[in-house]
Amino acid sequence: MNRRDFIKLGGLVAALPVAAAEQARTVAAGDAAVREAARDVPVAGAFDVVVCGAGPAGVAAAVAAARKGARTLLLEQQGCLGGIWTSGLLSWLIDFANKPGFMDELTRRLTACDARTVTAGGKPTSAFDVEVMKVTLETLCEEAGVTVWLHTRVAAAAKRDGRLTHVITESKSGREAVAGKAFVDATGDGDLGALAGCGFDLGQPETGDTQPMSLIALVAGVSAPAIKAFFNDLDDTPRSWAAPKDQLRAAMEAGGHSPSYAKPSLFRVRDDLFILMANHEYGAKGLNTRDVARATLHARKELNALIDGLRGTGGVWKGLRLVATAEQIGVREGRRLHGLYTVTADDLREGRRCADAVCRVTFGVDVHALDPRKTKGIEAQPWKAKPYDIPLRALVAKDVQGLMFAGRCISGDFLAHASYRVTGNAVALGEAAGKASAVAALGGRLPASVTVGELG
Repeated sequence: MNRRDFIKLGGLVAALPVAAAEQARTVAAGDAAVREAARDVPVAGAFDVVVCGAGPAGVAAAVAAARKGARTLLLEQQGCLGGIWTSGLLSWLIDFANKPGFMDELTRRLTACDARTVTAGGKPTSAFDVEVMKVTLETLCEEAGVTVWLHTRVAAAAKRDGRLTHVITESKSGREAVAGKAFVDATGDGDLGALAGCGFDLGQPETGDTQPMSLIALVAGVSAPAIKAFFNDLDDTPRSWAAPKDQLRAAMEAGGHSPSYAKPSLFRVRDDLFILMANHEYGAKGLNTRDVARATLHARKELNALIDGLRGTGGVWKGLRLVATAEQIGVREGRRLHGLYTVTADDLREGRRCADAVCRVTFGVDVHALDPRKTKGIEAQPWKAKPYDIPLRALVAKDVQGLMFAGRCISGDFLAHASYRVTGNAVALGEAAGKASAVAALGGRLPASVTVGELG
């Protein structure tokens, strides 16, 4: 197609109804690329704070911003809130016990709804009911006045003079723009930051390798007392997870399948319902859709084989059934966006405290095997992390004005990320980012100028 014909096509598109225009745009195609005609993207809304991603960090950010009085929009590509907690089926809270504010409120609500797993002695564990978590997060957003758009993906970003002004979304409603005074990237993989022009790091510095993905499954049909040797559910005396995991792996191998993760784990959710984490997908990048698809398909096939094999051994496993696999595979590593401060391994080694701290991390360095030829478990480190602070500066974009980060895409190095990336910390980071964004938006300021003392 020559230039004159293409210009004529562009004029035709402008004159046609939307459906016809979409059809016409596909005409200007070649073997190597498809050229779309220029178009105006309608602004579907304007908000004080726009939060992209509704996982643990995003929900906390949106609720915190709205409670500060900001008109807040929460965008999510899945069909529910909660991210890895819900569509990812990781119904196990990690590094949450020392987190005040939103995390504490959430756990109290879950407890009041009888959604938290308790031991025989009545002690709450870290497990929760996924469906109750979904509706609890929705209720919190509704009460705070957060506008929620599900099934909506961030596709692009618009800036003016270095400041982020709009996010561009794609959904069943088409391509739309949303205006905001402040934005929070809680996408996990740092999608908004990258689209807006933020610098970032990915993977292990020397190799670029990233930690493997894991697909979580819900299983049932077993008796909790009968398989007590295969999971950790003691009331008082702490017990190492090593023995239950090793025995579960041995049981799987007796069924004819050795799991790709050397430390498979069962976590009791309710009665005789368990979540199973037994899978590692090596060599897959979370930023590559085809990698994620391949990893998901391979993981689901492996989980079915592991469960079928266990059931085939009979005994305590004879009634074992796969109830569900997660809608989204667990991606441990995406972009680590560049902020005003970078959390480093030295911060962990020294247990560094910060005057502008917004999160106290107590979780250790948790690097899942990068090379299965060396280990299929957790890589050993020559030192142990001490409890350390994450400062507000690590949540503020260095390269784009008006943007903050929350969750695992904040500014940090490879080893630090392997510690702070878990969900309890994501909530604390989201809450801080939401509050700071609201203060900035309502005051006509940039997030970089907001201090910890203003978060309240």
